[in-house]
Amino acid sequence: MNMHATTHDELATEMGDRFDTDAMAQESTLLNPRFYTTDFDEMDRIDVSPVREEWDKLIGQMKSDPNKGHFKKNEDWDKVDWDGMDPKLKREFIDFLVSSCTAEFSGCVLYKEMKRRGTNKDICELFNYMARDEARHAGFINDALREAGVAVNLGFLTKAKKYTYFRPKFIYYATYLSEKIGYARYITIYRHLEANPDKRFHPIFKWFREWCNDEFSHGEAFALLMRTDPKLTESFTNKLWIRFFLTAVYSTMYVRDHARPEFHKALGVDIDWYDQEVFRKTSEIAKQVFPMELDIDHPRWMPNLKRMETAFRKMEAAEKQGGLGGRLAKLGAMTSAALAFVSIYTIPVKKSTPPASVRLEPAY
Repeated sequence: MNMHATTHDELATEMGDRFDTDAMAQESTLLNPRFYTTDFDEMDRIDVSPVREEWDKLIGQMKSDPNKGHFKKNEDWDKVDWDGMDPKLKREFIDFLVSSCTAEFSGCVLYKEMKRRGTNKDICELFNYMARDEARHAGFINDALREAGVAVNLGFLTKAKKYTYFRPKFIYYATYLSEKIGYARYITIYRHLEANPDKRFHPIFKWFREWCNDEFSHGEAFALLMRTDPKLTESFTNKLWIRFFLTAVYSTMYVRDHARPEFHKALGVDIDWYDQEVFRKTSEIAKQVFPMELDIDHPRWMPNLKRMETAFRKMEAAEKQGGLGGRLAKLGAMTSAALAFVSIYTIPVKKSTPPASVRLEPAY
């Protein structure tokens, strides 16, 4: 980027003091991206024979690496005036980039570990390609942060970040939703900015279309993995778990997005509209493998999302308050958030029957 050295150094000092991105990336809260570990031996025993035809097509597509040259800065990478950016927008945008970088790198770490530990040729090949994609995504976001003088130390993050153990089926549910909701988020922003280019305040948004197609294909892989064992989506207990993860992922996104009002204002999108649009796209896509979708138009849906968002803000305030009063306030806020979650979870779901062929292509 063509920026005077003194300006960049001053900016790096200013933002380095205010934005400890390594600490931001290491935080382990309900809303922050986590690093996961799982039973790699169980995953290594997966037999993809039931979905072999669709599997081979997907692997062939990943092997061809359609986005090989995409995640590189070119003449479309406009100069970013970090110094002139509104301080509140700057803070929220940095938070968005750090959260996105951490989430992408989390996937890379998990997929690379599966490939390293595994002996199953099909599974190792898949996770090798997905780790490659996620590494590119994380590196590209980190390049954007580096221009602002606040890049995340990804090598250090691997050692410093706490890891959460999830059983393989929970990895499938959570990661499938993460990848598909990532697609829906990126393509919704991309299409909005395509129609409103004056709202594109940073060049990274120009890369979102091909980027979201990587997310889509990764989701396809997890859809196929779930199809290898019908019990994963058909047993009564697992249907309850699917419902839980749908509720958790959607509500987490809602709370996290509402913590960035200036970011969405700069993009020119109403957060409630944007989140509902993303939920609608994700729910439609997820019919490929899940036997249900959440009723996001139910009268209890939006009021309880708002209730949960308010509860999380109160939790943050209680943390800062400290002392006995802070602990009591935090307990009250946590109770309120839990009750809101239960109210959403118990909304009757819309049942559906997944199609015989699981594969989809990006349609938005």
